[in-house]
Amino acid sequence: MRPEDVTIPDEALSETFLAATGPGGQNVNKVATAVQLRVDLFKLGLNPTAYHRLKELAGSKVTSGGELLITARKFRTQDANRQDARRRLAELIADAHVVQARRRPTKPSRAAKAQRVDSKKQRSTVKQGRGKVTDY
Repeated sequence: MRPEDVTIPDEALSETFLAATGPGGQNVNKVATAVQLRVDLFKLGLNPTAYHRLKELAGSKVTSGGELLITARKFRTQDANRQDARRRLAELIADAHVVQARRRPTKPSRAAKAQRVDSKKQRSTVKQGRGKVTDY
């Protein structure tokens, strides 16, 4: 699934605007341009596996009440930060729908095992030749 294909219901979202930090001169002190996007994960209507994967991907951004917090303060305008937050949410949801292939454990071949043992023996003989020198 691509981030462009993700549809997010409006009732699952709530936005608050904060004073941004960092450079920006007096604009930072006057205007609340940073966006804090709160997403109710239950209202997204995800299947259970995607829901658990989303919680795992989001990590500490998920509150105990089941809300995902995304803070966007990269840009100097509210609209650009709002779009950035929604884009990041869509990417998270798209990544949650990707199913990882199961790893099949493999064993080394008999030839690989023999080669490993031979190299260990060769290294052992090299190290044995480095013993103490005795005077005759």
